[in-house]
Amino acid sequence: MLGLNHTSTSVFILIGFSDFPHLRLLFFLLFLLMYLFTLLGNLLIMATIRSERSLHTPMYLFLCALSISEILYTFAIIPRMLADLLSTHRSIARAACASQMFFSFTFGFTHSFLLTVMGYDRYVAICHPLRYNVLMSPGVCACLVAWSWAGGSVMGLVVTAAIFHLTFCGPNEVHHFFCHVPPLVKLACGDNVSTVALGVGLVCITALLGCCLLILLSYASIVATILRIPSAEGRHKAFSTCVSHLTVVVVHYGFASVIYLKPKGPQSLEGDTLMGVTYTIVTPFLSPIIFSLRNKELKNAMKKTFLSKLFL
Repeated sequence: MLGLNHTSTSVFILIGFSDFPHLRLLFFLLFLLMYLFTLLGNLLIMATIRSERSLHTPMYLFLCALSISEILYTFAIIPRMLADLLSTHRSIARAACASQMFFSFTFGFTHSFLLTVMGYDRYVAICHPLRYNVLMSPGVCACLVAWSWAGGSVMGLVVTAAIFHLTFCGPNEVHHFFCHVPPLVKLACGDNVSTVALGVGLVCITALLGCCLLILLSYASIVATILRIPSAEGRHKAFSTCVSHLTVVVVHYGFASVIYLKPKGPQSLEGDTLMGVTYTIVTPFLSPIIFSLRNKELKNAMKKTFLSKLFL
C-alpha cells in the first residue's frame, strides 16, 4: 500500500486475545463453528437464488451480492484470527496488515452500500410499483451493485493509504485480533497522527451516516405508503417484504454505531476485543439466519430446492 516505506516497524504483533489464555481453545471452537455456519448460510442463500427462477429479481440479486461481500469480509479477518488463537507467534508483516485493513474496509463498506441499495429497491417496489421494472431494470441493478463495490474499494484504499502513511516508531503490539484503525493509530508517532485519525474517522462516520440517512428516508416513504393501503392484509403483505432487510439494517448499524460513535476515552483490551467480535463474527453470523427465517419467499424456496432433494 502507499506509504509503507515511511514506517520503521516491519512486523506487528496481534495480541487481541492475550488476556484470555484459558479461553482461547473455547473461542477457537466457537468462532470456527460460527464462521463455518456463516459461510454455509451465505452459500446456501446464493445457491437457492441461482437455482430458483422465481427469485431472479432485483431484491434477490442484491441479496446475492450481499452474501458475497459478507463471505469475503469474514474471509479477510476470521481465518487469520483462528490461526492466531492456536499459535504462540501472532506476528503479521506490515504489508499483510495493510492488505487485511484494505480488504476488511472494502468489503465492510460494500456491505453497507448494498444494504442502502436494497433499501432503495424496497422503496421503489412499494412506493412506485408501476414503474418498478423501469427503475430497477437489469442494467440499473448491475450499475448499483458495481457502484457499491467501487465505493467500498475507494473507502478501503483511502483509509488504508492514510493509516499506512503514518510513521510507526513505538511498540509494535496491536491491541486487537486484526489490523484495525484505532489500535494502529495508537502505535503511530509524528505531528500528523491526530489529523489523520480525525480525517479517517470523519470519512467513515460520514459514509455510514449517509447510508443510514438514505435508508431512513426510504423507510419513511415506505411507511407512509403502507399506511395508506386500505386493507390490513395489504399492509401486512407490503411490510413483510421489508422485514428481513430492516432487521439486518438494525443489527448492522447498531453494532457500527457502537464502534464509530462511542465516546472517546480509556478502553480496556478485553473491551476492544469483545466489541470487535460483535461486528466481525456475530453480525455476519446473524445475517443469513435473519434472511433465511424472516423472508418467507426465500425460506420456501430453500425447502423446495434442498429439503425435497434430501428425501428423494
